[in-house]
Amino acid sequence: MNFTRWSARLPGTQRRAAARTDTALSPDRRADGSVPAARAEQLTDEDPPPPDVPSVDELPVRDVLDRVPALVALLHGPEHRLAYVNDAYVSAFGRRDLGARAREALPELDEPGLFPLLDQVQRSGRPRTLKSRKASDGRSYTFTCTPVAETGDDGRDGRGGRDDRGVLVFATDVTDHAEAAGRLRASERSQRETAVTLQRSLLPQKLEEPDDLRVAATYHPGGTEAAVGGDWYDVITLGGGRTALVIGDVMGRGVRAAAVMGQLRTAVRAYARLDLPPHEVLQLLDGLAAEIDANQIATCVYAIHDPNEGRLVYASAGHLPILVRDENGTVQRADEPTGPPLGTGGWLHTSGSIALPPGSTAVLYTDGLVERRDEDLDEGIAALERALSGAGGTPQVVCDRLIRSAGVTPDHDDDVAVLVLQHPARRGAEAELFRNAALELLGGVEAAPRARAFASGVLTSWRFPTDLHDLGVLATSELVANSLQHGTPPMRLRLRRTDRRLIIEVTDGDDHLPRRRRAEPGDESGRGIAIVATIATNWGSRRTPGGGKAVWCEFVLQKP
Repeated sequence: MNFTRWSARLPGTQRRAAARTDTALSPDRRADGSVPAARAEQLTDEDPPPPDVPSVDELPVRDVLDRVPALVALLHGPEHRLAYVNDAYVSAFGRRDLGARAREALPELDEPGLFPLLDQVQRSGRPRTLKSRKASDGRSYTFTCTPVAETGDDGRDGRGGRDDRGVLVFATDVTDHAEAAGRLRASERSQRETAVTLQRSLLPQKLEEPDDLRVAATYHPGGTEAAVGGDWYDVITLGGGRTALVIGDVMGRGVRAAAVMGQLRTAVRAYARLDLPPHEVLQLLDGLAAEIDANQIATCVYAIHDPNEGRLVYASAGHLPILVRDENGTVQRADEPTGPPLGTGGWLHTSGSIALPPGSTAVLYTDGLVERRDEDLDEGIAALERALSGAGGTPQVVCDRLIRSAGVTPDHDDDVAVLVLQHPARRGAEAELFRNAALELLGGVEAAPRARAFASGVLTSWRFPTDLHDLGVLATSELVANSLQHGTPPMRLRLRRTDRRLIIEVTDGDDHLPRRRRAEPGDESGRGIAIVATIATNWGSRRTPGGGKAVWCEFVLQKP
């Protein structure tokens, strides 16, 4: 095989050849011992002359290719007939018949998908590379296909078209690198699966179902190339018909972020049982987040829904605004106040509110739903508002539609959590199961009998059975008596029924919360709360935003 008839057109080859031509020394200059400038800076009169090293053009090409450890094959013409294979190729795949077509002579190139690449190189005259492809011998190679052209007797490229072109296949064994990369990917997958499992186990396995709200939530971990984050959500029934809703995002990735998320979610549930205003819950969480990890911060929104008020009272720690869609499809964005993320310290959070009338839908979400690298965050929120305005149906349907409209796929580069709640507009027979009644208590000796008479009439009109009617009147009497004795005006009695429970609540202007205690046999008072706690399914108390307190109890209704 005459290798002097072929010239490989590697990237930059022509430029380097031209440079050698431009800087070649004339015979007379070579005779006087002149050297290129780069060498002249290093040689002195005392230095010995350089050894007689042959130039690259003088090296025997076949001897070089036979000795390189990489696999080399030379294919000629549009049919890719085999012209040469080196010793390394023969050692790897055995001897091959020269002159045969590549598909018959080199079947091992089919599995890595090299044959279409040969055609591309033949047509375009440009080199192509396939990285880390496994061949039939079980090893991995990086294949580089470089066009070569037949040369004439004068050494110039013939460039007579495709018939003059060949392809030099150069395969480098990268098995060790491929196996190391595979082990690394397997380790990363294992760590990610651990983090995803931990994340999902820390999220609520089943959402609590409030009487007055319909709720649904969804969580999508980031794609396989992204480590799982610390997004979380929760729904907490507070008693007295009120519901707390929370969504948050721990900054960072991996198991550590998921673990911090789990601690914060557990703390939120504990603080929610204190029935504190939203901003006070965030104040407690802020201090806890700093204790858990001073270098890890989190954003969070904590909101409370009171069916008697028809509003969401919320506080935000650096989180995205709540969106509320009314019955007509108009979307409103919750205004400030908002504070810095949890864990930063030194900030007093405040509470705000947004209307949630019957027929409305509210959406709480994390930044993975709206944040894109090539878009402003406000554009993402505006797009979510447009999607929400046309999203009807159940909360789960709304969740799914918002996820689709945001383009969230299994390969999404960030975690996404969405919590949707609806305050349904009930009509007809269903509306009869959700009733309210209230009485202003003016004080005086007639307040307690008046409250008992009012409760008796309301419970009778709601057609409760006799035993529940009597328990409700007794609980009303004890709560009103406690407020008259220990509270201050204004006082109010509120009765509420849902399809699941009867709720009795008394509010007054004193913010001292009652507690259950054991009364001594000779005590004339102190038994009211104990009686309520004994006869009711649940009871509790909380401070009201404008000052004062509310004491409530509830009875679970028997299903018909």
